[in-house]
Amino acid sequence: MRSRTSSELDRASELREAIDRTGYYPEVVADGVRAAVAGEPVLAFFVHHEPTFDRDEVRRHLTVVVLTPSRLVLAHTDEHAGDDLLPEPYTSTSTEAIALSAVKSVLVTRMVTSPAEGPSLPAEAMLTIGWGAVGRLELEPAGCSDPECDADHGYTGSLTSDDFSLRVSAAAEGADGVDRLLEFAESLSARTHSA
Repeated sequence: MRSRTSSELDRASELREAIDRTGYYPEVVADGVRAAVAGEPVLAFFVHHEPTFDRDEVRRHLTVVVLTPSRLVLAHTDEHAGDDLLPEPYTSTSTEAIALSAVKSVLVTRMVTSPAEGPSLPAEAMLTIGWGAVGRLELEPAGCSDPECDADHGYTGSLTSDDFSLRVSAAAEGADGVDRLLEFAESLSARTHSA
């Protein structure tokens, strides 16, 4: 059995503390995440608590993204007011574990204000991870360089992998939230470049 390097120290207790700080059904969320991580060390994580508005009610949504030595684990927990099948309020937690070798792209977008003043902390960051389960096709009419041409040139477009996206802003989550998302993205990129 090989020993863990300092970069592979298990951060499971830090993850649990971050889940607890959200105050959003921490036992339920932590149980779902623990089961999906399946005993692997937690190398990096990001916890995102996001309220959603449904007519006159506020519902909460929590996303937990975990990097282990072999997998990317996504967990989403939502609260529901109740319905015909479950009349009592309830939560639903969905988890997905993706082999790091399957991750095809890690796209990071940083939005920096006043760029002429030099480097500064991003005001927003967006992380998009693709592994081929969901794709987005964007088409537009194709054309040519002749302004007088009225021929049908068909369509051109791009197909991008868009399995998971998360946007964090300093205005809503604080500069620390943006920094933590970028730190997670860097850890994931470092692990997938050789997977």
